[in-house]
Amino acid sequence: MARRFVLKKEPAPVASSNLTIDYAGELNEQQHAAATAGPGPVLIVAGAGTGKTRTLVYRVAYLIETGARPEEILLLTFTRRAAREMLGRASLLLDGRCERVRGGTFHAFCLQILRRYAESVGYPKSFTILDASDAADVIDLLRSERGLHRSKKRFPKKRTLQNLYSAAANRGLDLADVLEQTYPQFLIHLDEIDDLARAFAEYKRRHGLVDYDDLLALTVELLETDEAVRKKVAGACRWVLVDEYQDTNRLQARLVELFASEHGNVTAVGDDAQSIYRFRGADVGNILAFPDTFPGTRLFKLEQNYRSTQPILDLANFVLQRAKRKYEKHLYTEKTTGEKPGLIAAPDDRWQSRFVCDMLLQLREEGTTLNQMAVLFRSGYNSYDLEVELDRRRIPFVKYGGLKLTEAAHIKDVVAHLRVAENPLDVVAWNRVLKLIEGIGPRTAQDLVEWVLAAEQPYTLAAPAVSPRFAARLRQLGELLQRMRADDIPLPAQVELLLQYYQPTLEQVYFEDHPKRAQDLESFAGIVEGHRSRAALLESLALDPIDLTATDVEGTHKDEAPLILSTIHSAKGLEFDTVFLIQALDGILPSQYAAKSDEELDEELRLLYVALTRAERNLFVSYPTVQYRRRAGDFFTNPSRFLADVPERLLEPWTLAEEDEAEPAQLEAPARPQLPPARDTSDGLPF
Repeated sequence: MARRFVLKKEPAPVASSNLTIDYAGELNEQQHAAATAGPGPVLIVAGAGTGKTRTLVYRVAYLIETGARPEEILLLTFTRRAAREMLGRASLLLDGRCERVRGGTFHAFCLQILRRYAESVGYPKSFTILDASDAADVIDLLRSERGLHRSKKRFPKKRTLQNLYSAAANRGLDLADVLEQTYPQFLIHLDEIDDLARAFAEYKRRHGLVDYDDLLALTVELLETDEAVRKKVAGACRWVLVDEYQDTNRLQARLVELFASEHGNVTAVGDDAQSIYRFRGADVGNILAFPDTFPGTRLFKLEQNYRSTQPILDLANFVLQRAKRKYEKHLYTEKTTGEKPGLIAAPDDRWQSRFVCDMLLQLREEGTTLNQMAVLFRSGYNSYDLEVELDRRRIPFVKYGGLKLTEAAHIKDVVAHLRVAENPLDVVAWNRVLKLIEGIGPRTAQDLVEWVLAAEQPYTLAAPAVSPRFAARLRQLGELLQRMRADDIPLPAQVELLLQYYQPTLEQVYFEDHPKRAQDLESFAGIVEGHRSRAALLESLALDPIDLTATDVEGTHKDEAPLILSTIHSAKGLEFDTVFLIQALDGILPSQYAAKSDEELDEELRLLYVALTRAERNLFVSYPTVQYRRRAGDFFTNPSRFLADVPERLLEPWTLAEEDEAEPAQLEAPARPQLPPARDTSDGLPF
């Protein structure tokens, strides 16, 4: 029996009088306490704009200055770029020793481990990594081998299956739970989907293939089943530092436990109030349960904000109080003065878009450049009406986190029908429209297009030798186009006829997410209301804002950086002088699908908090009081429930008026813009 010798506990790093960095002078009191904390588990809850990256960088430097070996420090981040930037900043603070810190993403570090120990989990060391596209192709191969693509009841496609398997792995859920939450229409195929998942796993192991999720799952399996390997890996991680801990999924949180299992020195930095990636598998419960997972945790809070004015922070603090599960914190700043955030109740979507354009042009004249301003929204389709108005005014913009109106496939389908109705010689549009009909492939579509171009009455679609398989659908299309071209049918009625015709195609071609795409079509129908003719609409939609000359209305500045349009998810981590949060409606923020659980409502609330805290100086929250919907027509809306009882001292209500209708009482707020009368110049010269 081996003799056992017990080592004395290694002393903690001790602050030296020879420190080269003045930590107390460089950091505020909260940051300093967190950065210079001793060993053991440490949780730093860093509110928005409070300098969490700065604190983590100084902690790396402090550990090294007080005796930690750089090679025994593991810095885990969500992007390689973030790790490089942090270690680069630490090296500038201290010296080249910081470059020897092991830093990178969870996946990259797990790959290093598996390259050495893969055989312990039944894989060769030379395993191949599948990217998302490759993994989907393997799933498709196995799907076809089993004849599932010929199922009488539609079976999910390869991308949907890959998303299902990934969600189950990262969130620690059964496939049945994931299906019920995300794709309930496929629950009837649960057994086949489950069998296919097992076949996929066996295929990968048999052929030495590892996908992105396997890198995490296999490392967890390795460290949980091979005690010798766990001791070796965890023994080399004397100090574990994790950035953005609120974004970790189940597997990543477990990996942090395993990496820190020998020495117990783990520092996690994050903000529960900015956990907004549940759809990717992130679990806010990880950061909330950190003190339970790591007994003896010392909690530090960073609350001094360096980004926003106090009026903006007061609103954000008030909103966050509604969250049911959270760490209590109160953001404050030395920027104690500033304009109150404004709540703009616009009569409709058109007025909301005009307000945003007028206000951003006014601010631009006062010296705020377009790229210092951002328009944020819940989902990509929420900005469609605004995009049309920006196009009309020639205001350049770029959009992140959602397709532009004319880039979404289903919107392209609808627009192609409008183009065909307007111009029977539009070959590209005809090709797209015809191939949407089941049974018509590229060759048949080409033959039909050639017939259309030569026909005297192309909209009859009575081409000879048409297959009976799609003859009826062709006649239906021809009747639709002829009705749309009738002189007595206004544009909204044309679009309504078109969307009724297109609905079966939408459900067939985009079966997996057609309800979501239907929302886009509702928004498109609302945009149509603002155009006088089909030609005017098509001309407006044809404008591509990315290719616009980046000039303002007067053309005085060339190559000006564009306005930012972004979903809130894509704007996390960014900051802007001015933020416009549009479509702050109940049913959008929070989403109508989130009302079923407190957990989902909390995430929607955090999403609003993230949007509000992107603003440095000006914040405008707006919503249309009336919206248009197909079949229902105009209907009254409700502002977000999260804003329902915010006092006016925190969120100032605004009203809008036409320039020639303004009353003195409506001019009391000095910053309130007066909107010029609406003018549609899309089919004529501005004069």
